[in-house]
Amino acid sequence: MKKIFTALIFVLICNVAYAGMSDSEKANTIECTGIYYANSMIPQGELELEKIVHSFAAKKFLTSHLVKEGFEEEKLNKEILKIVDIRYGKPYEEEATKSCDNFIFKLIPSSKDKIKKIAESGIY
Repeated sequence: MKKIFTALIFVLICNVAYAGMSDSEKANTIECTGIYYANSMIPQGELELEKIVHSFAAKKFLTSHLVKEGFEEEKLNKEILKIVDIRYGKPYEEEATKSCDNFIFKLIPSSKDKIKKIAESGIY
């Protein structure tokens, strides 16, 4: 009985430790990924290159992060494209992008540095 109880406690602790993102966090992360993707398609004449590059890098980072979190890539791409379809052709929204930056940087440790590294590498 003691072994069963110990095993049960161990399983519960492991599940809590590896719970990953909540459904709300996943939905917000997908929303932000779509915002970044739409931003990355704004022509350079309408938006500073630095913001376009940041959006490309953030989209790339978040897509790979969500796949690592267990999202099926095809389904993820469909969800992201739904958001892009809504935002495509609309002007850059500074507040929405800043809100996403703050959310992502707080949610995912080292994300700010990783996104910056991708942007500086020129591989996006």
